[in-house]
Amino acid sequence: MLGIILVVVLLIFVAIVVIKSIALIPQGEAAVIERLGSYTRTVSGGLTLLVPFIDRVRARVDTRERVVSFPPQAVITQDNLTVAIDIVVTFQINDPARAIYGVDNYIVGVEQISVATLRDVVGGMTLEETLTSRETINRRLRGELDAATSKWGLRISRVELKAIDPPPSIQQSMEMQMKADREKRAMILTAEGRRESDIKTAEGEKQARILSAEGEKHAAILAAEAERQGMMLRAEGERAARYLQAQGEARAIQKVNAAIKSSKLTPEVLAYQYLEKLPKLAEGQASTMWMIPSQFGDSLEEFARAFAKKDEEGVFRYEPTHVDEETKEMAEPENIDDWFSTASDPEIAAAVAAAQAVANRSVDEDEPVAPRPGRNGNGNAGAGQDASQRTTDQDFAVRELGGPAPDARPDFFPEQQPSSEPEER
Repeated sequence: MLGIILVVVLLIFVAIVVIKSIALIPQGEAAVIERLGSYTRTVSGGLTLLVPFIDRVRARVDTRERVVSFPPQAVITQDNLTVAIDIVVTFQINDPARAIYGVDNYIVGVEQISVATLRDVVGGMTLEETLTSRETINRRLRGELDAATSKWGLRISRVELKAIDPPPSIQQSMEMQMKADREKRAMILTAEGRRESDIKTAEGEKQARILSAEGEKHAAILAAEAERQGMMLRAEGERAARYLQAQGEARAIQKVNAAIKSSKLTPEVLAYQYLEKLPKLAEGQASTMWMIPSQFGDSLEEFARAFAKKDEEGVFRYEPTHVDEETKEMAEPENIDDWFSTASDPEIAAAVAAAQAVANRSVDEDEPVAPRPGRNGNGNAGAGQDASQRTTDQDFAVRELGGPAPDARPDFFPEQQPSSEPEER
């Protein structure tokens, strides 16, 4: 029984010795080893063998980067305003032995040095500078803290101002000022927007007026040009109508003259026709009275002498007068092409030409007028063939004005051929 107890005690002692001889240090931590109360070495990340009952682990230190947030600190600015500043310090232990043996509590030491440095930095600034100079404060705090804690085996990586809280009265004033600034900027932006809108609207109205004026100008020009063309075309039509009327009257006079010359009227016939017309002159209810002179017979004789010669029997016989070449040339139709040519706007001329083409299509294309065969005294087509070859300038004018074809006009004055019957005396 005693032997069993001794064996158990021996096993317990061996277990204690083994435990005291081994130290397991996790990754990211460091252990400070002391031998007989004195610093021996620093171990980290692995299994460490110790001398039982002589070596011991003094402390375990976290070597990872740590972020420590301290409570808000009341700091007085240069303009005697108290602000509450909350800071965050990021540091890492580079030398665990210094962190253990250099300071009692390195976290408390970092906090106290941070507060002192913060009061020193902010005390030289006004409230406005403190609120607008965060980067400057962070940089100065980091530099001074790093220099103060380097002897403790610490490295300050970052210092950030988490919050800067002015007094409530200052906060209310700042809020009112910020509100006024926002309202001011809003009013400025609104005014700028209205100004831009008014400018754009004015420019749009200006462009609209310009375009409207240009449109009215072009419309007035086109209307004036159309009126001018219409007046010119009407004038051309009236001119051509008067010309054709004059040509018709001249032609009628020529026909009458030719008929008179071909009929070989005698003074007896003229006297008979005169006596035949006298009753008609007396007809009607008009109050006009025709006075016939008594020497009217002598006048008829003089008229017969002007157009005829007395033969051997004492009777006046008509002899056709000789027509010279100059008279023939004067009787020829004149060239009237330049009467109907007027310079106009090409677009309006094209529109007028198109309208004339549409207006003349039913006459010139859809219903072509067949030429009327001519006739002469013998009833053959010789005279009609000669008439179809005579294309004068007034025929061209009639076609341009949309009138009937010259060949379609009725022959009001048929030519009278010399009679082959014997003359009645």
